[in-house]
Amino acid sequence: MSTNAKAYWAMSIAMITVGSSFVIGKQVSAVFPVYLASAIRCGIAAVILLLLLYVREGIPKIIPRDRFWLFVQSLTGVFGFGICLLYGLKYTSAGESGVIMSTTPMIIALISFLFLRERLSLYKWLSVALAVIGIAVLKLNQLDVDTSTAAGSESLVWLGNMLVFLAVIGEALFTIFGKVLSARLSPLAIATFVTLLGFLMFLPFGIYEAFTFDFALPTILDWTYILYYAVVVTVLGFILWYYGVSLVPTGTSAVFTGLIAVSSLVFSYIFLREPFHWSHLAGIICVLAAIVISSIPSKAEENKAAIGA
Repeated sequence: MSTNAKAYWAMSIAMITVGSSFVIGKQVSAVFPVYLASAIRCGIAAVILLLLLYVREGIPKIIPRDRFWLFVQSLTGVFGFGICLLYGLKYTSAGESGVIMSTTPMIIALISFLFLRERLSLYKWLSVALAVIGIAVLKLNQLDVDTSTAAGSESLVWLGNMLVFLAVIGEALFTIFGKVLSARLSPLAIATFVTLLGFLMFLPFGIYEAFTFDFALPTILDWTYILYYAVVVTVLGFILWYYGVSLVPTGTSAVFTGLIAVSSLVFSYIFLREPFHWSHLAGIICVLAAIVISSIPSKAEENKAAIGA
């Protein structure tokens, strides 16, 4: 299997696990307070990742500049993303937030183009556009939700939309910083330190919520959901994502974020019995087409491969 193919499989599995987290997250949030659940999840994942890193690679030395970027990455892509999305959804509808979230591939591609100077081929721009269209189509059926009821006050809808867009920026920076750090740190090391920092950020809020939480309330199944979130979504998902991002242009990895919407829809249909519409199929086809097109190598990539051979 070629290096690019391995990267594509890794990123696909990573984004599918993230999509499954939307279904698991509904089960978790029904029992646990959000910050407490996030702190527990990141804490378990951080312990596992630290053990894996110590056994497989040893604890690497991190220069001050990388410490800063790891902190910023965790702040924007783990902690900031969670907070902005959580509070944004309180003030706007799921439909509007879904359409805003659909711009994630485009935002990632634009940031990589402007700041990383990555030149995207026509195929890559087409794939990004298809991914955005596909995710937007997947969310169109939610637009009939009344934003005023979702927000409680129509005047606050703009605030909710802005917070959701900031969550999109956080997700984009999460990918961009991962690409930058991959030049000096392994995927396992990045996943470990980002998760550990996320745990430390969630911890004070989690402790506050723990004082008023009845720990006798969760069942064994509820704790299993938390464990799945920690091991599959965070440990496996982060490692695979950083592995894939380290091997392909950021514009290509941006397209794969479209699988979050696709997989969350499929899992919701299977496990939560949520309705499936024909427009959903159209959206899925657009996202899958985007991934296929993004895998078409540009002339520069073909020349690089020829030189490497």
